[in-house]
Amino acid sequence: MATVRNESVTRMAMLLCFGTGFLSLAVHWHVSNLMEPPTNQDASGIYVATAADTATKPKSSILNETHKANVSRPIQSLLAKVSMPQKPSTVLASANQTHVVVDLSDRRVYVYRQDQVIASYPTGIGKKGWETPTGTFEIHNMRRNPVWRHPITGKVFPAGVDSPLGDRWIGFWSDGHNKIGFHGTPDDSLVGSAVSHGCLRMRTPDVRMLYQQVRVGTKVEVRQ
Repeated sequence: MATVRNESVTRMAMLLCFGTGFLSLAVHWHVSNLMEPPTNQDASGIYVATAADTATKPKSSILNETHKANVSRPIQSLLAKVSMPQKPSTVLASANQTHVVVDLSDRRVYVYRQDQVIASYPTGIGKKGWETPTGTFEIHNMRRNPVWRHPITGKVFPAGVDSPLGDRWIGFWSDGHNKIGFHGTPDDSLVGSAVSHGCLRMRTPDVRMLYQQVRVGTKVEVRQ
């Protein structure tokens, strides 16, 4: 009877030892897997992302990681926002949105932008025999402090306060020899009169303003 009882105790002890050993092996295997480096880690121990890493991540996880990266790099994030392309401004009018109309009957210059009059100036016009030509033209040259050559005598008048052209010239017509355009004058009393050799004489502040409102290529319409 004692022998049978001893054999039972021995079997139980052996089963307990085997169970304990098996459990120890299972725990060791699990811990070893947790301690192993990821397969996409290089020799230096730096984690290297692969296509599979991002392909299997849900969209919400990727967005969350992007937000964390921006928070950790606030300067780069701010610069990225600042460097985003902006819509071009539409405040400045292009050359084909601005045109000038000269009405010889009321001796005024009208500046249009997008079909609206934005400015109007009095002007002198060509005298009899030297009438200002009518038609549609384009501004082809613009000069500050221009030099003038008299069309009859050929005398040259240098730039300066006494120059018959004032300090601005906006040319829009030429026959290859004579030239016609808008210009200033040292004598404001001539503005509004038909006294020029075809040019359009304007007061100094007015022609300076016109100079800022037009450019080479701006259309000029001269009508009776």
